[in-house]
Amino acid sequence: MKLLLVEDDPSMRSTLDRALSRRGLQVVACEDGPRALALWQAAPPDVVVLDLSLPGLDGLEVLQLAREAGLATPVLILTARGTVGDRIVGLNSGADDYLPKPFDLNELEARLRALGRRRADPGADPRPSALQVGELRYEKESGAIYHRGQVLELTPREAALLQALMERPGHAVSKERLFELVFPGEADVQYEAVEVVVYRLRKKLPADSVSLMTLRGLGYLLKAL
Repeated sequence: MKLLLVEDDPSMRSTLDRALSRRGLQVVACEDGPRALALWQAAPPDVVVLDLSLPGLDGLEVLQLAREAGLATPVLILTARGTVGDRIVGLNSGADDYLPKPFDLNELEARLRALGRRRADPGADPRPSALQVGELRYEKESGAIYHRGQVLELTPREAALLQALMERPGHAVSKERLFELVFPGEADVQYEAVEVVVYRLRKKLPADSVSLMTLRGLGYLLKAL
């Protein structure tokens, strides 16, 4: 699979280039908007990984110009702008998926290969898979979580924790597992930080739809009411 990686941070760009190349992807990397658009037009890849904060042209400008030029390559936005509002703007601008930083490399690879398969099989069902718990709906492709059709305004960590619980409704998820998903690679953070995220998330969840329960010694559980 041919991948165009657009990332202005040299360390991040180099790390992703090496890691994804080792996993069998053919990576072409660049650091600014105008060059990204030129490379995309000259040799359309199978998938584009696009950062938003770019010199020359912002990532959203690159995406909009590419779509206006008829470039239909699937795009995954990879950025530190992780709010739901930024995510929706990106998706509405023509992106196919959105992964906020920090992220898990295995998840990034899985999402890229899913986008590549979709491009290879244009007849495949384009609708994103989703999870439903009570009146909460988690759209896996976009990462957005809805309540009665309205997007919940969650931080990236709150969203990561809620998504993990929605994957296993009615089952306890250990604090250790949630820590791995919410604070990936952050060795200087204590396990108790999960409790802070849970506390903040509880204040945002609709009390008449779901309950986020603490099970002493087991972890946390999400159930529909």
